[in-house]
Amino acid sequence: MNESPCHYLERVTDIARRAGEVILQIYQQDFEIDHKDDGSPLTQADMAAHNLIRAALLELTPDMPLLSEESRDIAWQDRSKWKSYWLVDPLDGTKEFVNRNGEFTVNIALISEHRPVLGVVYAPVHDILYTGCEGAGATKTEKDGHGSKISVRHFSGESPTVVASRSHRGEALEGAIDRINAKHGEATILSMGSSFKLCLVAEGKADLYPRLGLTSEWDTAAAHAVVSAAGGKVVDLDGQELHYNKENLLNPWFVVSDIDYDWLPLINDDGKS
Repeated sequence: MNESPCHYLERVTDIARRAGEVILQIYQQDFEIDHKDDGSPLTQADMAAHNLIRAALLELTPDMPLLSEESRDIAWQDRSKWKSYWLVDPLDGTKEFVNRNGEFTVNIALISEHRPVLGVVYAPVHDILYTGCEGAGATKTEKDGHGSKISVRHFSGESPTVVASRSHRGEALEGAIDRINAKHGEATILSMGSSFKLCLVAEGKADLYPRLGLTSEWDTAAAHAVVSAAGGKVVDLDGQELHYNKENLLNPWFVVSDIDYDWLPLINDDGKS
């Protein structure tokens, strides 16, 4: 990849919006629900968005590989040779889509040397767009078309705001919240679906998003790029930045926050960062 990743931002933003339009057409009708091998739901909206994004990115960058949640079965021996590629979740938050709560997104990321260097996260129901590009910062564009730069906020030391998954909670997360409350005072908990969770940290509405459960690389890559461009970090429980195009496409547990406060001693059950 010779061009700056920002070279693709306008076109990728347009592709995400177009995919969102296709998703909304199905969202507003009765739709059928199938299930993947792991039991998670799959709708025709997932596939329609995947097909649109795949065709559009192939036209934009004919020589760039693409990995999508809906085309995940690419052999590691082939993927291991990739230097740059598109990583896509055409409909992140299918459970939110099925429940019709609007908290689902279109995620498109550009990965270079295992890092997300461009990310577009689009929420069709709310018509909200988050973008991040290495070297150019992060932006949120509202429904009225007004776009503004966003950045993570620096934790004040008291009463943090913590983002938690709407669909996935567990003992590890509850324990981490208890430890945070004991040290910093009662935390405000924001429950949210899909990539919105990372984006709330990116735009400074939350201090922390601990994800103490499994996700896949396509779930996080686009919003990870937004967080990084906004001055934040997405790290595993050893403090290492999340790494993409691994042989195993599952992410480890991770934490999203600003770069100035070390949350890991409170997140890790053994007290070690």
